[in-house]
Amino acid sequence: MRDLGVGFRYLLKGQRWVARHGKQYGFGLLPGLITLVLYVAALLALAMWGADFVGWATPFADDWSSPWLGLFRGLLIVLLFALGLLLSVITFTAVTLLIGQPFYDSLSEKVDRDVSPDGTAPESDLPLWRDLWISGRDSLRIVVRALLWAVLLFALGFIPFVGQTVVPVIGFMVTGFFLTEELAAVALQRRGVELRARLALLRGRKTLVWGFGTPLGLAFLVPFVAVFLMPGAVAGATLMARDLLGEETRDDDGAEAPGTSGAPSQPSPQISRDGH
Repeated sequence: MRDLGVGFRYLLKGQRWVARHGKQYGFGLLPGLITLVLYVAALLALAMWGADFVGWATPFADDWSSPWLGLFRGLLIVLLFALGLLLSVITFTAVTLLIGQPFYDSLSEKVDRDVSPDGTAPESDLPLWRDLWISGRDSLRIVVRALLWAVLLFALGFIPFVGQTVVPVIGFMVTGFFLTEELAAVALQRRGVELRARLALLRGRKTLVWGFGTPLGLAFLVPFVAVFLMPGAVAGATLMARDLLGEETRDDDGAEAPGTSGAPSQPSPQISRDGH
């Protein structure tokens, strides 16, 4: 359980790092702001034309008598907007990271250089378009996994008592896990660690991942908070990625510390960047 606190400390360390590097924080805000504008525009369009879409999609109900027509289509409009909000929450991080790949990759690399004992950082040997392709492909796979979990937890939510107590807790832990994977992928992808190996690393330290991702996921529920926490979250996930791979990291006072928090060091996996 000690790893829960360690994971949370990485989240705080990432926020402190960007607070000390204002220029990097400013650049790191841009992708989140762009994504926020796009999502707000999409949700406004859904609110404005959602009723028209529902009417077009349900012509069989045109002859229904009042109040059943209004109740039926009103319920569908509410469900459509709720689905839009759910998809926004699930995909926001993935889309922000995809849009901001060059920004966050540069930020993560600077964190590596800052805390590495020799001042170096792993660099991608692939062209930018290839990195974007791999990032987009892997993000889609994670979103699909998250949606499957969302459907399962939604169904379990109808179980009396359990659905109102245990299921929400599991939901936040699942959200925290996938959120951490997306953020840690920025640093791990530069190291050539493909998706399957990333998931194996994270599953091997679940409590560390939950300590980092679950409070971050809770914070992301507050409107606009995700935009301002994203740069620090990427920085913190980079520090955590070094821990997972057993890389040495300098403390804030300049002293060298083991790359892992009390866990045995693991060699960095040698995996093809093409995912094979």
